[in-house]
Amino acid sequence: MVKVGLSSDKRIVAFIPVRGGSKGIPGKNIKEINGKPLLFWSAKAASDCSLINDVYIATENSKIATVAENLELPKIRVFNRDPLTATDMAATELAMLDFAAQVDFDYIVLLQATSPLTTAADLTHGIKKYFTSNADSLISAVLQTSFLWTNTEGFVKPMNYDPLHRPRRQEHTGCLVENGAFYITRKDSLLKTGCRISGNIVAYIMPNDSYFEIDNMDDFMLVEHLLQKREEQGS
Repeated sequence: MVKVGLSSDKRIVAFIPVRGGSKGIPGKNIKEINGKPLLFWSAKAASDCSLINDVYIATENSKIATVAENLELPKIRVFNRDPLTATDMAATELAMLDFAAQVDFDYIVLLQATSPLTTAADLTHGIKKYFTSNADSLISAVLQTSFLWTNTEGFVKPMNYDPLHRPRRQEHTGCLVENGAFYITRKDSLLKTGCRISGNIVAYIMPNDSYFEIDNMDDFMLVEHLLQKREEQGS
């Protein structure tokens, strides 16, 4: 078990849902990026985080399961995902609830394989913030200083600034945007609400390049370049 801050010993697990039915990039979750299967990078981040007890890769696909079992990373477990939770229309929460009904844990860290820039340090800092803030849930996010607008009945309206008092970009407080890298919540909250986040929510802010998620080949090539750059810099 892991002791976090002032918390008593609790079981913290990482949960990485991956499925075989990717349409944008066939076989995306095991396609090699920077020399490793895509799912490797999130699995490595979670496995290298000392605050996480076990890392579960949840899949309904036998080929993905074989790749996961051969990642040569400690803490990795393969969870046989119900195929009904792996359809195009199924929410990730369905897989999480199926998992929660079968596995013992106190806290769950949901990671997305499509966010391979997540690091063990991100997870460590995120988990520590979650516990020290006494939050019910945590999201990962990036701080963006873009001027946001919304389309309403054919016209656009500003969402996060006053055009009559337009701030300089360096003075603009901006807004937090989910990057989808990871989420943290308690098992009892997940079971009660059926949602990955609930109650009082805090954010762990990540670097701006972590905003990119892999949905298509353009994303894939961009993120691969960022991974290569990070390794060249030794970070």
